[in-house]
Amino acid sequence: MDVKTLAEEIIGGRRLKKEDDISFLLSADLTELCRCADAIRRNLCGNDFELCAIINGKSGKCSEDCKFCAQSCRYETDTKSYGFIPAEDVVREAEYDFSRGVERFSIVTAGRKLDGEDFSRSLEAFRVVQEKCGIALCASHGLLDEEQFRRLKSAGVSRYHCNIETSRRNFPAICTTHTFDEKIECIKAAQKSGLEVCSGGIIGMGESWDDRIDMAFTLAELGIRSVPVNILSPIKGTPLGESEVLSYDEILRTVAVFRFILPEAAIRLAGGRRSLPDGGRKAFLSGANAAITGDMLTTPGNGIDRDVKMFTELKNC
Repeated sequence: MDVKTLAEEIIGGRRLKKEDDISFLLSADLTELCRCADAIRRNLCGNDFELCAIINGKSGKCSEDCKFCAQSCRYETDTKSYGFIPAEDVVREAEYDFSRGVERFSIVTAGRKLDGEDFSRSLEAFRVVQEKCGIALCASHGLLDEEQFRRLKSAGVSRYHCNIETSRRNFPAICTTHTFDEKIECIKAAQKSGLEVCSGGIIGMGESWDDRIDMAFTLAELGIRSVPVNILSPIKGTPLGESEVLSYDEILRTVAVFRFILPEAAIRLAGGRRSLPDGGRKAFLSGANAAITGDMLTTPGNGIDRDVKMFTELKNC
């Protein structure tokens, strides 16, 4: 089968399974592959692009040993550590992002699990944002339980973020302080509580193509409709600090293959996008249709306004 025929079948209703042989996508002409992935995106997702923004609500001193993360207490990095930030800081950032055209806003915290007083502070921050701002709310607080998810939902949160990071096979090479199954349990608990789930992973951590494909199929089987694709930015002091940076062509192929496997999902360019020479524009013509943005994440002139302008142009292509 060729790429064009498979894309037409997916647009027509076919959904790929783990047992399907899609190895030809890895050697197909990249331009053709990306064009067909973009056709799937346009036909099944429309021509809209979703922007979300995050605020780092609590930083550093994380007990986990995720080998890509500068916030782990096990590695020596330049990352700042601080406790849960004041609610007014969260509200101010959410209102600013909403005023610039951002549709979703998330509080992200370091640590295995947010609990106790810090969890209560997050609930209060979400309630205040909901009262003062029309932005949709997301949370990323680690491996929470079902009761905590219900409380988040009551506070106005509609989507929970929990990356599976990589394939089940490769996960122990990336993290040993929690398991792949704990990630899956967390995702299912959030879904059971009535929350949507945002889950994806990181590419460029030494994983194989089989790992990337397996990760995408796992997400499809879980019914995930928001899939962040992070590109590893090697951080000095972490075990992956000397990793080779992926080529743009490999990033584009990954995004396109994900679109074939997850045809109706929001494939969201996340960490590492700002290292791309065009801000990810080519990737948004290769199947991606969402992004994390934010002026707090970038240098002036390279943030929300630029993304809104780019997505407006892409809609009119």
